[in-house]
Amino acid sequence: MSIEITAIVLLAAALHAGWNTLIKISGDRVAAMAVVTLAGSLISLPFLPFVESPAPASWPLLVLTILLHTGYHFFLPIAYDHGDLGQVYPMARGSAPILVMIGAVVFAGELLEPLAVIGVICLAVGVMTLTFDKTTGIARKPKAVFFALATGACIASYTVVDGLGARQAGSVLGFAVWLTIGDGLLTFLLALVWKRGAIWRVARSNLVTGFAGGAMQVGAYWIIVWALALAPMGMVSALRETSVLFVALISTFVLKEGFGVWRFVSAGLVSFGLILSRGQK
Repeated sequence: MSIEITAIVLLAAALHAGWNTLIKISGDRVAAMAVVTLAGSLISLPFLPFVESPAPASWPLLVLTILLHTGYHFFLPIAYDHGDLGQVYPMARGSAPILVMIGAVVFAGELLEPLAVIGVICLAVGVMTLTFDKTTGIARKPKAVFFALATGACIASYTVVDGLGARQAGSVLGFAVWLTIGDGLLTFLLALVWKRGAIWRVARSNLVTGFAGGAMQVGAYWIIVWALALAPMGMVSALRETSVLFVALISTFVLKEGFGVWRFVSAGLVSFGLILSRGQK
């Protein structure tokens, strides 16, 4: 993976941490997610005439990933209802890289070098150590852990599908634009049935925040889809998960959630995993 792709994926990681923070602090979190994803769709719409339509061969994958992203958009805010940002986010992101690496081997024939494999494993283990935290781990908040891991399963699934779809689409940006429009609209419509009143309240009081979150969400994901089409899926996924380091800082210094020993262990393993996974040629 080139230095340029690495730097841009790290930018996407920072943007991802930012919009997740907005979801966590914005009242009804399912409603906030609906507003953010709808904003992302509206931001994406003006780009539609300027991108190529995805090739028909990629349409089944596009539909599948829209469904997977929509599931993710519901599991994540529910997880935030049961746990704090510094617990849920790392577990959700950390459960994905190994699954992505396996999926990339099975479905795309991608094999990472041994050092990079060790790096991905270190990164995933690092973020998963938070399940053992005495105050926020599985013994104290099992629902938070369950929904965080369900979120991680969605992340792993859509990452592999996105990588395959972007490569078949002919237009990586076209695939990304269609995806962000589709999953944002579907998430909003389903949430509207469930939380109509809460959505209007969030929209009235947090409209600017919603569009800021939508811009960060769309920007982060367009970068990732572009990177998935050019670099090994397992490495892109692992590098993206460095967003947990940004979240650790936000959780500690902005939200004042604390930074116990397991979070220090997690941050250290994530950093070590990043160095090793960067060794893939």
